[in-house]
Amino acid sequence: MIEIYSLEGLNLLYFVSVVIVLFSFLVFFFTLLSSRYTTKPILMTLLIISAFTSYFMNSYLVVIDTEMIRNSMQTNLDESLDLINIQLLFYLIFLGIIPAYGVYKIPIEYRGIKQEFLAKLKTVGISLLFIVLILVSFSKFYTSFFREHKPLRYYTNPTYWIYSMGNYVAKTFESGEVIVQPIGVDAIIEEHSEKKKLTIMVVGEAARADHFSLNGYERETNPLLKKENIVNFPNVSSCGTSTAVSVPCMFSRYGRSDYSYKKGVRSENVLDVLAHTNKVSILWRDNNSDSKGVAVRLPYESYKSPEINSICPEGECRDEGMLIGLDHYIENQKENNILIVLHQMGNHGPAYYKRYLKSFEQFTPVCETNQLEECSQESINNAYDNALLYTDYFLSKVITLLKEHSSEYETTMIYMSDHGESLGEGGIYLHGMPYFMAPDAQTHVATVMWFGEKGKYDAIDSTKSYSQDNLFHTLLGLYGVKTEVYDALMDMLKGQK
Repeated sequence: MIEIYSLEGLNLLYFVSVVIVLFSFLVFFFTLLSSRYTTKPILMTLLIISAFTSYFMNSYLVVIDTEMIRNSMQTNLDESLDLINIQLLFYLIFLGIIPAYGVYKIPIEYRGIKQEFLAKLKTVGISLLFIVLILVSFSKFYTSFFREHKPLRYYTNPTYWIYSMGNYVAKTFESGEVIVQPIGVDAIIEEHSEKKKLTIMVVGEAARADHFSLNGYERETNPLLKKENIVNFPNVSSCGTSTAVSVPCMFSRYGRSDYSYKKGVRSENVLDVLAHTNKVSILWRDNNSDSKGVAVRLPYESYKSPEINSICPEGECRDEGMLIGLDHYIENQKENNILIVLHQMGNHGPAYYKRYLKSFEQFTPVCETNQLEECSQESINNAYDNALLYTDYFLSKVITLLKEHSSEYETTMIYMSDHGESLGEGGIYLHGMPYFMAPDAQTHVATVMWFGEKGKYDAIDSTKSYSQDNLFHTLLGLYGVKTEVYDALMDMLKGQK
């Protein structure tokens, strides 16, 4: 707020009034919740959670909104450990645990029920009076403030994370059984080719389009892909700014404007539609957190563990390990078309330096800490770009595997990142900003395709503007699926938007 309203003249008075309004609201809110059994637990919990949120908001300039909470709830332990550091512990101890202990030790004397009720009524009344008087007295300022600077409310701690938590619960949890609506049950595939189709769909992680050299980035981050017959899509936007939103949304029949978590879990997705044809064998392999609900009705394999993933040097299982054994899987699916989805660890931050083997450390020096705010812009970019070099290598290995089966199948690779990533531009790091205020770095995603049959899609205008909304129809069109839920106008391979 200080960056918008300089602390001088009337602005100083306005700033003080905002502080009083927020304080009065908190007094009002927590007075309603307070009782002999709830006051201390609520305040202690509030202090500890607010210390956490304060660290992430101050360090990465992220917003703790509903989707950020959803993303956090779906993050696994390994990813969470990447965020822990000394500075976070200092925040937690000095802003959370010590104040919470102080609250625990303070004696509170409770009066009779009638006296407590009257005291609470008095406190609530005074708090509301302060709020109303200030809003009326500075009505012109607050009218402008609420209309023109809505994003400021995302940075109020603890009020906004409390609101977001309530919103998350309301949008996530059902009072009864969740019934999944079948879609595309009419789906059929009419075979017109002697060869079956084999597609490997790679779901990338945090790969922003402007750091792909295929899109004109000054550094060579795609040295292997540029040697292949790649169809590059430079103008693709994501459905969300976090994995928890983008991954289920990109496979959903709903576009970004219509998608919501509840719609997603209540409806089948494009993989289900392909399965309805009984002519496509589908396998999901995951080296990230999980499929975010996309593959719950399909064969799913986690490759996060060394017990399954045999390529886990330097303490982290690599995306390359997901390729082991795929030849055997393909050999066992001779009667069907095949779709294999590989969910990458990719460029998951903030510990980009962990996302690649040291042999890929071409750009130096690198930021070797999860406290990105302590690193130079150059070292952050270096670590991030080295991770992209590993993704380039991984995708080249996918293509090599597909080439080995090109005599038997019509082979295709589709790579689409789930979202982008902020690397410190404007003081913003990582991802997960509310979409309307997210920078282009978080919503403009890297997307490429490779086709074993050269020239088959040379007529495609890949420079058009597409989004993850197109993936649903592109996958159906790729397999020649006929169904009422397919829209040819949304198929990227039809050359139309």
